[in-house]
Amino acid sequence: MKTRATIGILLIFTLTILVVSGAFTQSGVKEKTLLYKGKYIPDIATFLQIGQASPAGNSWDGKDVYFSSSMSGATQVYRINQQGWPYQLTTFEDGIDFFTLCWGSDMAIVGASIGGSEQSQLYLMDTKTGRTEQLTRFEDIQFGSVVWNIDDRSIFYRSNEENGRDFHIYQMDITTGKARKVFGDTTGVHGYLSIADLSQNGIYMIVYLFTSNVNNDLFLLNLETGEHQKLNEDEGDVTYYSPTLMPDNKTIWLTCNDNEDGITRLAKMKVGSPKVNFIDDGWIDPKWEIDGLSISRDYKYMAAQVNEDGYVRLKLREIETLKEIPTPPMDGMISLGGFDKNGNIIFSFNGPTRAPDVWRWNPNTEELKQLTFSIYAGIDRELFVEPKLIHYKSFDGLEIPAFLYLPPNYTEGQPVPFIVNAHGGPEGQFQPAFQRNIQYFLLNGYGILAPNPRGSSGYGRDYLNMDNYKNRKQSLQDYKAGVEYLIENKYTAPGMIAIRGGSYGGYVVMGMITEYPDLFAAAVDEVGIVNFKTFLENTADYRRHLRESEYGPLTDPEFLKEISPIHKAHLIKTPLLVVHGVNDPRVPIGEARQVIQAVKDNGGVVDSLIFPDEGHGASKRVNIIAEYRKQVEFFDRLLKK
Repeated sequence: MKTRATIGILLIFTLTILVVSGAFTQSGVKEKTLLYKGKYIPDIATFLQIGQASPAGNSWDGKDVYFSSSMSGATQVYRINQQGWPYQLTTFEDGIDFFTLCWGSDMAIVGASIGGSEQSQLYLMDTKTGRTEQLTRFEDIQFGSVVWNIDDRSIFYRSNEENGRDFHIYQMDITTGKARKVFGDTTGVHGYLSIADLSQNGIYMIVYLFTSNVNNDLFLLNLETGEHQKLNEDEGDVTYYSPTLMPDNKTIWLTCNDNEDGITRLAKMKVGSPKVNFIDDGWIDPKWEIDGLSISRDYKYMAAQVNEDGYVRLKLREIETLKEIPTPPMDGMISLGGFDKNGNIIFSFNGPTRAPDVWRWNPNTEELKQLTFSIYAGIDRELFVEPKLIHYKSFDGLEIPAFLYLPPNYTEGQPVPFIVNAHGGPEGQFQPAFQRNIQYFLLNGYGILAPNPRGSSGYGRDYLNMDNYKNRKQSLQDYKAGVEYLIENKYTAPGMIAIRGGSYGGYVVMGMITEYPDLFAAAVDEVGIVNFKTFLENTADYRRHLRESEYGPLTDPEFLKEISPIHKAHLIKTPLLVVHGVNDPRVPIGEARQVIQAVKDNGGVVDSLIFPDEGHGASKRVNIIAEYRKQVEFFDRLLKK
């Protein structure tokens, strides 16, 4: 006769076998077991527990490094002290939006908003204890672009508090909380202003004025007198990024694309002259764009993030001698965090099969040290898959770069279910960084195609502008050509192909299933645009002008109607999943509600997932898990018949 204790042990043993075998997930939801190379593949929720860490700042003396991570379920900031322990500094329920360390490193400004609203408020933090004091309390105002004054007694920031539309530049005394406007509107310059750089002596500030996502100007502001001057002169769409005013207050290092081929390259300018002098000395291959440029606090070193066909590599040099110095011996996606006085460089590193972590590199001693260690949730990294960079021709012969992911057990010539990934932007770029959900789908037997169609960044100004305004739908044809490439090469077959995308990528999804109703067997629209007129009317005031310059103005309603998928909803045959956040300030929730109702009215198949506590995409882990569980079930049901 079995005792109660014996029965209890047997029950525990049985449940343990079920959990280990994958018969039950951590949430108790039963699902099929996946097996690859003798190893069980957990469910999507486990994959989404894989960690990540990105640099948030570091002290100049090299003693402390700060990083951001969502390991707690929302993005928070942590401090790594010399003992190597990550001390959590923030505990905001919805996570943080940004973190700006002061010069002395004992204080920081934290930006945080509620429920995905992006209406970031400012908090003053003691970086030793994490104690915070709220500096601003305006639900309908956004604060950002924070820079500390050189005395650490005041901060500069941008805010749209005057009219909700234009961003002006302000200065706040952190001891009294009193603020004053230092640039914008009354100076004759208004619009989307942002702080680019503060001079070494604290007298001068370089300010961006954005007139679109592909065009901006630079202004030099004298903070003592209030006088300002425009630094650049150009025609057409030109971008100026990462400007640093050197200690002579005359020389500016920056990146710019005002050249014949429109490639963003290293350049110098002189205050008082609008001429841009491009530096072509062999340090960086001129065919690659520079994604970012950083200069050390002592103005000794320069670092460039070079975009090589979507892969981001780091290049380092001394400024005085222009001598190239050693870079970390790592191949993948590198993003610079900062420098310290010892010559160390803090950066993040990740790749298709490696989660993001923070590292330290000393180019003088060539010492490399990993500072954070992201968890892999018990999943063997050796199972992860690298993509292949391919190029295929579109309808007009244009070559489209794309990343092709194949499942690890793929057999040549044997079609598998495929998901086409549409990136946001439209001037974004899919880059082969670590993506947890992609690795899950690959191990679940799916292929992924991630194109960078015309209109994507990273390939020069001409490629970037190829889908503007009247050419909007030509980028959709690039996606169609990608599907045709997959079928022609027998990677997949009709009836086994889905498309998904977020934000502008959501528009791509809706555009594809209305322009080409028979192409896809499933579609996921995440926070996407379906009606350009209502989108422009209802998006946040500060975004409207920038978006009109890209998509077309409200004064051209016929064109906006012609490119809006909502007016072709009756053509939708593809089963559709719509995901949106109620608090989205970029693509308002009305876009989702319109298309859900339209598909229902036309007898189509539509499901939805609406988050009441999210904005432009899910950010809380519990919601991210809910979304991807829904996607997995949706794709498995429709593509694996």
